[in-house]
Amino acid sequence: MSPDTRASRPFNRHYLDHASTSLLRPEAALAMRSWLEEARSGDPARVHAEGRVVRDAIEQARDAVASLLKTTANRVVFTSGGTEAANAAIFAAGAARPGAPMICADVEHSCVREAAERAGTVETLRVDQYGRVDIDHLAFLLASPDRSWALVNCQWANHEVATLQPVAEVVALCRSSGVPVHLDGSAVIGHLPVRLDELGADLVSLSAHKFGGPPGIGALVVRRGVRLEPFVRGGAQERARRGGFENVIGIVGFGAAAEALAEPGRLGEECSTALGLSESLLKAATSVESVVPLGDIVRRVPHIVNVAVGGVLAEAVLLGLDRSGIAAHSGSACSSESIESSPVLTAMGVDPDRSLRLSVGWSSSQSDVDAFADTFGPVVESLRALGGQSA
Repeated sequence: MSPDTRASRPFNRHYLDHASTSLLRPEAALAMRSWLEEARSGDPARVHAEGRVVRDAIEQARDAVASLLKTTANRVVFTSGGTEAANAAIFAAGAARPGAPMICADVEHSCVREAAERAGTVETLRVDQYGRVDIDHLAFLLASPDRSWALVNCQWANHEVATLQPVAEVVALCRSSGVPVHLDGSAVIGHLPVRLDELGADLVSLSAHKFGGPPGIGALVVRRGVRLEPFVRGGAQERARRGGFENVIGIVGFGAAAEALAEPGRLGEECSTALGLSESLLKAATSVESVVPLGDIVRRVPHIVNVAVGGVLAEAVLLGLDRSGIAAHSGSACSSESIESSPVLTAMGVDPDRSLRLSVGWSSSQSDVDAFADTFGPVVESLRALGGQSA
């Protein structure tokens, strides 16, 4: 069972935005606090006793992350987060095949899309109305006799609408075509069981804060035999795959969160709880007139649901929920630091300004769902009655 979460939850608030970032797990907080209180210091690249203590902590954390991912520790490269990990994968692939274009769907996270565009030419992979990539289109692109590809990018699951991608088929197609593939695993890892060695993807990026680890730390998992040109230079750290002094405190917290999730039955229990809570959220939302689900509500990650709210702008709904103590998210540009609406929803043919994403995590409970169910309908109806919020 999960530890008591009361101390980790904001007073009288209901947090339904775990897909953006989850609360820090008690196990991670305890490990980081203990490390700081013991005032351990030393360069892990040095052979003295202080350095060896730090090196041991890093490698224990690497083992824990590898165990969660069902891979070997020497494949795990620590980064500053999922964004750096994705950028490292993309720029390494571009360096290995200079001038070759990449394949990337518009539903990919911005850190993938923008990095791919900066690295060179990008061919857009088609998606369906659920945001799922078109496997036939990918097969067509890979079979083109006059094209040589640097990399195929594919998210494991969509971060906005939760749709799971057919990653096993994507990896198989890429391997048979001799094209490397990068999977963005940030929306899946820590929420569903994974077995990276069996999947066989060349590069997998992930972020610790998405499942209760600390922010500012992530990893890139590199398939055996794949050469990784360092994205961050300035030293031989991470087996010469990422320069710079390691974020030891972040790595310690990352390892503790991974170790907690790797406990027998823990991840399965959390998946089941998240699925039940998110289904209840979806039921409560769609019980309101002109509210419909977005994405695939069956083949999805268990912790995210997304709905389109007819007759009112999502930004106004978010503000109404927030005043009632409920945190959620929308694909509207006005609801985040982005200067554009969600390209994910635009690619799906959906109006981003009407979307509302609800996501649960390890600390969520039925009280969060009940608060949303009691509040959402009245907020939407009051806004519709005003009329001025439906522009």
